[in-house]
Amino acid sequence: MIRDLLRKIKSRKALVGVVGLGYVGLPLVREFVRGGMRVLGFDIDPAKVAAVAAGRSYIGHIPSSVVKQMVAGKKFQATDDFRRLSQPDVILICVPTPLTRHRQPDMTYIVNTAQAIARRLRRGQLIVLESTTYPGTTREVMLPILQSSGLKVGRDFYLAFSPEREDPGRTDYTTKTIPKVVGGYDRDSLAAAVACYETAVDTVVPVSSCEAAEAAKILENTYRCVNIALVNELKVLFDRMGIDVWEVIHAASTKPFGFKAFYPGPGLGGHCIPIDPFYLTWKARQYSLSTRFIELAGEVNTAMPQYVIARLTDALGERGRALKGAKVLVLGLAYKKDIDDVRESPSLALIELLRSKGAKVDYNDPHVPRTHKMREHNLKMASKPLSARMLAGYDAVIISTDHSSYDYQFIVDHAKLVIDTRNAAHFVKGGKRRIVKA
Repeated sequence: MIRDLLRKIKSRKALVGVVGLGYVGLPLVREFVRGGMRVLGFDIDPAKVAAVAAGRSYIGHIPSSVVKQMVAGKKFQATDDFRRLSQPDVILICVPTPLTRHRQPDMTYIVNTAQAIARRLRRGQLIVLESTTYPGTTREVMLPILQSSGLKVGRDFYLAFSPEREDPGRTDYTTKTIPKVVGGYDRDSLAAAVACYETAVDTVVPVSSCEAAEAAKILENTYRCVNIALVNELKVLFDRMGIDVWEVIHAASTKPFGFKAFYPGPGLGGHCIPIDPFYLTWKARQYSLSTRFIELAGEVNTAMPQYVIARLTDALGERGRALKGAKVLVLGLAYKKDIDDVRESPSLALIELLRSKGAKVDYNDPHVPRTHKMREHNLKMASKPLSARMLAGYDAVIISTDHSSYDYQFIVDHAKLVIDTRNAAHFVKGGKRRIVKA
């Protein structure tokens, strides 16, 4: 049976199913279609399904022309009918893995998807989980649900884990050129998963098990989380010492070895760094161990929005203005520059903190024209257009996301006070007294 699946994959006759057509799933669809495969996409959101059918993209860095071409060429179709899960030969799962309010893994999306697959699972299918999660999820959570179908892994179907490595907005690396780590439940599962991804990406990196692949992704994100926490903590310390942390990082970066630059900010955003390390923290407790570095890093990074608000409060106070009742404009809602992704964005926390303290808050983001309801936030806001008069009407402007399209000289020239969390206004001429780094 494995020979039949491998033959279908290598001849580009296999149908690939992608569950979850968001920031991970849709770019993956594009690469499989480019590689000559047919793709059936699944999503619980009928708006996404309708957008695909209309040839319209809902993700900023994927043009609508790409979606339209894939659909018109009959290489890509989207559906919210999960009864069709029996059709694909390969099913790739790209669903969210958020945290609960108590910072514990929320397996709801993975469990629901696995149950939907189990109801339609047939012999010869390959199931690959891509959602970032703790080591052991594929074997301990996915496998029992799938085998409840009566089919047996390694004999009737195949199972693997391959962590997504999407970084929206990057132009130097893409879904196709980022190496793909793959861990299989057994030898045949690994062979099928490697063959599948080789049709879409340039480099596939096989590892010995699903757990090794799961742990690799957690390590990547924990590494970044801890190092960002370090520079965030140093930012606070160096500010009190009268030292510019950005200058220090630049100076340290001139060393050609032994140092990698990480940069401070108003907090962590995105679907990976603020969340994934806590999956490992939770798992470690099952082994009677504590992950002190991770937990401390989480505390430091989570406190950054409060630090920004404290700096704003002090700066307003020096100018005879209280935060309560002040008009504040937040520049940038996306979690990083030049994208439209607002998941876990520190800007959301900043806005809610400002509101809780009685400030009147607006935002501007050229990539996010209006907010939408999320799991933890429902701001009900629309982006305000920038103008000299508009900027002058706010008591303070917070640079939360350093989009390339912003004219920082213009912003500093017309704002009364600029709270710069990204060092974005470092090179402006004049107006330095109106800039406060945070």
